Amino acid sequence: MKRFIRNLSHVQIIALGFAILILVGTGLLMLPFSVTEGQSVTLLDAVFTATSASCVTGLITVDTGTVWSPFGQGVILFLIQIGGLGFMTIATLFYIAFRKKMGLRQKEVMSESINSSGIGGLFKMARTIFAGTLIFEGIGALILTLRFYFRYGFPLGKALWFGIFHAVSSFCNAGFDINGNFASFSDYHSDWIICSVLIVMILLGGLGFFVWAEIRQKGFHLRRYNLHTKIVLSMSCILVFIPAVLFFILEADASHNDLGFFDSILASLFDAVSPRTAGMNITDTASLSNGGFLITIILMFIGGNPSSTAGGIKTTTLAVLVLFAVSTVRKSRYTGVFGKRIRQEDVHKALCVFFVNLSLVILGVFSICATQPSLPLRDVIFEVFSAMGTVGMSFGTTRELGLLSKIVIIILMYAGRVGSISFGSALMEKKAPPPVMAPYENITIG
Repeated sequence: MKRFIRNLSHVQIIALGFAILILVGTGLLMLPFSVTEGQSVTLLDAVFTATSASCVTGLITVDTGTVWSPFGQGVILFLIQIGGLGFMTIATLFYIAFRKKMGLRQKEVMSESINSSGIGGLFKMARTIFAGTLIFEGIGALILTLRFYFRYGFPLGKALWFGIFHAVSSFCNAGFDINGNFASFSDYHSDWIICSVLIVMILLGGLGFFVWAEIRQKGFHLRRYNLHTKIVLSMSCILVFIPAVLFFILEADASHNDLGFFDSILASLFDAVSPRTAGMNITDTASLSNGGFLITIILMFIGGNPSSTAGGIKTTTLAVLVLFAVSTVRKSRYTGVFGKRIRQEDVHKALCVFFVNLSLVILGVFSICATQPSLPLRDVIFEVFSAMGTVGMSFGTTRELGLLSKIVIIILMYAGRVGSISFGSALMEKKAPPPVMAPYENITIG
C-alpha cells in the first residue's frame, strides 16, 4: 500500500483522499439509523449525498431535513467540514496535535491541497486555518442559535443544532440546510439577522486562507498587501456589489416580486453572494428572470477565491484572463496590475482552467440532454453549472435526474472540488518531456 501511494503524484493523492472520504461517507449514510423512521434511501442517493457534502456542493436527491436522522445529518456535517477545509489540512492538524514531523512529501501534498506556492510555514498556515474556522463558525453558530431560539421559539437543543449546522454549511460554502421540504432559507427571506450572518459566513469562507493570514499580519494597510490579496479583495467587491445592483433591477418583477423595498435589497445581496459556490437561497430560484439566470450561472462558473472553501474557476483566474485580454488589445509588453507584472505561466494556467471547466460543463450538459431529452435545456444548464462550481442551487431538477444523469453530476461535483486541472492530471499518467521540441510554425488567430 505504501509503495502504491509513493507512486502517486500529489494531485492523485488529493483526488484519492476525496474519493476515500466519499466512500466512508457513503458507508455511514447507508447505516439504518442514518435515516429517519419510515424513510429509506438507495445506494445511489447515499453516494450522491456523500459526494455533494464532501465536495461542499449542496445538490440533493433527498431532503436533508426530513429524510436523514440526526446521526445522518451529523455525518453530512462531518463530510462538509472535512471537505471544506481539505483532508490534508485536517491531517496536518493531527501532525501538530501529536507533535510529529511531516516529511517532505507530506508537506508537498499539503502545499498542493491549499494551492500554496511553497512548503514553508505550512504548520503556521494550518493553525491559522483551524483557528479562523473555529472562531468564525463559533460566532456564526452562536448568533444563529440565539436567533432561532428567541425569534422562532425553537427548543434549545434544536436551535443549537440548527445554529451549528448552518454556520458550518455556510462557512464551508456547502449549501446544505436542515430546514426541510427543499425550502432552503426561503422562509427567512425577511430575517435580516439570519440572512446577514449567512452572507458574512459565505464571504469569509470563500475569501481564502492566505488572504486571512495576510490581513491578520498586515491589518488594513492595503498598500502592503501582495498582488494576490489585492486582486482577491478587488474582485470580491466587484462580484458582490455589481451583481447585487443588477439583481435588484432585474428581479423586481420576477423572483423579488412579492418582496418589499428593503427585503429586496437583502435578497439582491444574498442572490449576489450565494451563487459563488454557497448554494443557499432565500427566494424561489426557479422564478429567476432571464437576466438573473444568466448572472447566476456566470457567478456559479466564477466561484470564490483560491485556497478557500469555495469552488469555480476562482476570481483570480477571471482577473488574469481579463487583464490578459486588455493587455493583448492594447499591445502591451506584459500583463499586469497594481504596478506588478503577472507571470506568463499564470496566464497559461488561467486559460487552461477556464477552457477545461467550460469543456466539462458543455460535456455535462450534452450528456444529460442525451440521456434525458425531456428535461428543459435551461434547467439542465443551471444544474450542470451548479455542480461544476460546487454551488448546490437547483430548479428542482436534481430530483428528476435518472441514473446516468446523477452519475454525470457526481463526476462534475468531484471534478469541481478536486479542481479541473488536478482532476485531469489525476486521470493521466505523468510523461517525461520529449528531449527534442517540435519547430515553430505560424498560424492565423482571430
